[in-house]
Amino acid sequence: MSQLALPFAVLCGLTLAGLGASLFGLFWMQRTARSAAARAEARQAENEAAIQAVRNEAESCVRQLREIRQEPPRSGAFAQAQPGLNLSKRSQALRMHRRGDTPEQIASTLGVPLQEVELLLKVHRIVVAAL
Repeated sequence: MSQLALPFAVLCGLTLAGLGASLFGLFWMQRTARSAAARAEARQAENEAAIQAVRNEAESCVRQLREIRQEPPRSGAFAQAQPGLNLSKRSQALRMHRRGDTPEQIASTLGVPLQEVELLLKVHRIVVAAL
């Protein structure tokens, strides 16, 4: 009987070791699954918080846009383009130049930009020199 008991004992030992390893693996996988589920829930909560923050920001932008659209346009915010030199202002500027007024004085008196007065005087000099 001792010859038959030894192989049977070894077989029982290997079976118990396999059963123990299987149980250990099962418990290890359950622990890993729980840990992964907890991390997934934490990430889900973070993502939901981030999505809510983006929604709040978008709603704020929409409210601001609606407020801006409802406001009347501001006329004083942008400088109105002043009319340039028309024929009467041009002749008056040339008369003032002949009297000896400076381009700055001519521009302020007529209410036109200084660059336009300077351009007019340069063109006038070129035309007079060509004659």
